[in-house]
Amino acid sequence: MAKNIETVNSGCGASTNGYNKIESWNAENIKELSAIYYQVLKLLGEDPDREGLKGTPVRVAKAMHYLTMGYNQNPCEIINSAKFREEYKQMVIVKDIDLYSLCEHHMLPFFGKAHVAYIPNGYITGLSKIARVVEAYSRRLQVQERLTTQIRNCLQECLNPMGVAVVIEAQHMCMQIRGVQKQNSVTTTSAFTGIFLDQLNTREEFVHLIGSKLH
Repeated sequence: MAKNIETVNSGCGASTNGYNKIESWNAENIKELSAIYYQVLKLLGEDPDREGLKGTPVRVAKAMHYLTMGYNQNPCEIINSAKFREEYKQMVIVKDIDLYSLCEHHMLPFFGKAHVAYIPNGYITGLSKIARVVEAYSRRLQVQERLTTQIRNCLQECLNPMGVAVVIEAQHMCMQIRGVQKQNSVTTTSAFTGIFLDQLNTREEFVHLIGSKLH
C-alpha cells in the first residue's frame, strides 16, 4: 500500500455543482523522482535552480506518474465492473478511441486512435469500459504491437465473446522528432480472435465500418 499520500484539489476553490477533481500521489515516490529529474537537468547543462525550472522536477515526476497510471489499474476488473447478461449477438464497435502512450524504447509519446469490436456471447460490457481498457494499457511504457494484443486478450478473456477485433493507428514521436524524422508516417496494427479470424466477411465488415463516417 502506498505511503504518505499527497492529495490536491485541482479545481479553483469549491465547486458550484458539487464536483471536485482530486489528484493524489505517493509523496515519497515523487520526492525521489524529483531528485532524479533535478540531476537530469544538471547533466543536460541546465540550471535547475533558475526561476523557470524551480518547479520542473516535481512537475515532471507527477506527469510521469500520470502517464504511467495504467500500472495501477486492472483492465479485467474494469470490464467486470459493468458486465451484463444480454442476448445481443451482433457486432459492437467503439471506434476512434483517443490513445496516448509512451514508447518503451525512448520514453517518447505515441498517439492515435484505437478501434475495438466484439461480438457478444451472452454478455456485454459498458461502452465506456472498452475505452477505459484502452486507457489502462496505453498508460504504461509500451510498444504498439503489444498494446494491440493486450486489449484484444483482455476482452476475449473477460467477456468470452464470439470474437474480438482491435486496430490501432498511431504516430510515433521517436520516428518524427529523432532518428529517421519521418513526420507523416502512421503505424497500423491489428489483432483478431474467434469469428473475426474464421470468417473473412465479418472481418471485412469491421474494417469497412471503422473506415466509414457514419456520424
